[in-house]
Amino acid sequence: MDIEKLKFPIGKFIKAEIISNQDVLTWIETIEMFPSKLKNMISNLSVEELNWKYRPEGWKIKQVIHHCADSHINSFIRFKLALTEDNPTIKPYDEAKWAILIDGDCDDISASLLILEGVHARWIMLLKSFSASHLAKTFTHPESKKTYELKEVIGLYAWHCNHHFAHIEQALMHKGKF
Repeated sequence: MDIEKLKFPIGKFIKAEIISNQDVLTWIETIEMFPSKLKNMISNLSVEELNWKYRPEGWKIKQVIHHCADSHINSFIRFKLALTEDNPTIKPYDEAKWAILIDGDCDDISASLLILEGVHARWIMLLKSFSASHLAKTFTHPESKKTYELKEVIGLYAWHCNHHFAHIEQALMHKGKF
């Protein structure tokens, strides 16, 4: 098996050279639909299935769900920082270490689904209010030393939703093989 294909079933995120208004609207729709799409996919999974991995040495389905809640909370906060400060430096976190904390490896995914539902409702309200000047707001990531425009980050998080959705599909397709 190709480990890179298992890690990135939809490919790695590639920043668009030109981001159109239609791109942004499509990405916002992807982010908006993610909680319900995810809930529909995993609502009837057993604890055994929630513990299936999407690749060798990868996360379990439940860890992917908890990670999405953690990641999307962080992203929402980063958007608000960028909107209210001048190019703030955001706080990174060690997602691999978060995934093995008790709340990141818990069989009960209900709280993370509620977090995703609530954070996405607020995030979408914010994103749908954006003007061109909001889309151009920025933050800096201290590890990469890169500055990101919010319109690019919207695309990144639409990809993130699809990326982890594909991980769960992959884990279900391989039925606990890993």
